[in-house]
Amino acid sequence: MRDERLDSSETEARTQNLSAFRLPGNFRGRKGWYVQLWWLVQSTLFQCSPQFLYGWRNFLLRLFGAKVGRRVIIRPSATITYPWKVTIGDYSWIGDDVVLYSLGEIDIGANVVVSQRSYICAASHDYEAVAFDIFTKRVTIENEAWVASDVFVGPGVTIGHGAVVGARSSVFRSLPAMKVCVGNPAKSVRDRLKCATSENP
Repeated sequence: MRDERLDSSETEARTQNLSAFRLPGNFRGRKGWYVQLWWLVQSTLFQCSPQFLYGWRNFLLRLFGAKVGRRVIIRPSATITYPWKVTIGDYSWIGDDVVLYSLGEIDIGANVVVSQRSYICAASHDYEAVAFDIFTKRVTIENEAWVASDVFVGPGVTIGHGAVVGARSSVFRSLPAMKVCVGNPAKSVRDRLKCATSENP
């Protein structure tokens, strides 16, 4: 019985050996001390700020390298891992408890809504690699899209212009423009707008 357990452990180690994991060079895009400084600022000056101080939070993000457009609304409970890898266009909204897991680039367009508790993930791991190698893929949310509550958006995904992603959906592949998409995995179910035409007598 003991030998069988040892054999099983050895097999598991060959499948996934986390002692061999290494971050790629310059993976974070900034020095370690700078990353820690941002996390300290985020947990204090950013997340403890009153809700109405949107300009203050936008200023802090810009200070740490984010590209933030005009009159962007970001709730204080939002979490941005590496702001220097984030772009947010004019008039967009980032809701309560949203996570921008920006190990890779996250590009959010103008007039976009990312609703509460959604998780935008720009990185993953190679589960076929013994060392569980990490990689990044850009996430793009195009202008005028709405990502509703509690949606997961995976690495490499593009959400098309004006698309709507229904609450609690999971998005693993890119979604077309101007469609309502729901489910796990999210799929297009109908057009966002019903364009009825009529002729006047």
